[in-house]
Amino acid sequence: MFTIWELILQQTVNGLILGSFYALVALGYSMVYGIIKLLNFAHGDIFMVGAFVCFASFGVVSAALPGWPGIVISIVIAMIIAGIVGYLTQRFAYRPLIKAAAPRLSLLITAIGVSLIIYNAVMVITSSRTYFFQSGIEAAPLFQAGMFRLTDIQVILLTISASLMAGLTLMIKKTMVGKAMRAIALDRDTCRLMGINVNKIIGVTFFIGSALAAIASGMYNILYVNVSFSMGYMFGIKAFTAAVIGGIGSIPGAMLGGLLLGLLEAIGTQFVGSQWKDVFAFGLLIVILIFRPNGLMGKTEIERM
Repeated sequence: MFTIWELILQQTVNGLILGSFYALVALGYSMVYGIIKLLNFAHGDIFMVGAFVCFASFGVVSAALPGWPGIVISIVIAMIIAGIVGYLTQRFAYRPLIKAAAPRLSLLITAIGVSLIIYNAVMVITSSRTYFFQSGIEAAPLFQAGMFRLTDIQVILLTISASLMAGLTLMIKKTMVGKAMRAIALDRDTCRLMGINVNKIIGVTFFIGSALAAIASGMYNILYVNVSFSMGYMFGIKAFTAAVIGGIGSIPGAMLGGLLLGLLEAIGTQFVGSQWKDVFAFGLLIVILIFRPNGLMGKTEIERM
C-alpha cells in the first residue's frame, strides 16, 4: 500500500512531467500572442500533427535505429514538419489579415477555421483510428523508496523539458532574433522603420512555437502511448489555460502556468478522482482570473489606438 506521502511524491513527479508538456505548448500560445496579439487556436492541432509525424517517422526509422536514437530522429522530423505547418499557417492564413490591419475578431475566427481544417484533414487521413506508439523502451527505476518509483524515462523527459525552457529563455534574452521578437511585441511599426524584417521574425516565432509543440507531442507519445486525431483539442485548451494562468504573452508565465496545471491535475485527481481533472484545471483558471486578471506573471498593457 502507498503511504500518503509516497502518493503525493509520485503524483508530484507525474504532475511535473505533464505540466512540462503543457508548458512547452503554452509557450507557443504566449510567443504568438506576445508578438502579434493573436490567440492561435490552431496550435493544439499542430501538437496533434507533431504526434502523428513522430509516430509515422518512428515506424520507419525504428527498423534501423530502435530505441532512443530512433525516437530522437522521429522527434526532430516532427519538429521540422510541425514548424513548417506553423509557418505556412502564419504565411497564408494570418499574414494577409495582419497586413490588412483586420480586426482581431477576424484573426480569431481564422484561427478557429485553420484548427478545424487541420483537425478534419488528419481525421480523414487516419480514418479516425487511434494508434499506439510502441517505443520499445523499458523504464528502469533510478530511485525507489517504498512504493515511490523514479524511472530513467521520467528523468530524461523532465531534463529535456527543463533544458528547452531554459534554452528558449536565453534565446529570447540574448540573441538578435529574441531581441527582435521583444521589440516587435512593443512596437511593430517602429521596428519596420528601423529595418527589422517583421514578417520574417513573426514566421520564425510560429516555427519555434510549433517545433516546441512537436517536441512535447513526441515526449507525450512515449509516456501516454495513445495517438489520435482528437488528442490536440483538449490538450490545446489545457495549454492555452496554462498560458492564461501564467499571464498570456509572458514566457516565464507560460512555464509556471503549465507546471501548476500539471501538478494540480495529477495530485488533485489522485485524491478526488480523474473525472474532476477538467474541473480542477478550469476552476484554477477562474480563481486566478478573479484575483489576478492578467495572470500570475502578466502585466497590464495600455493599447495604443
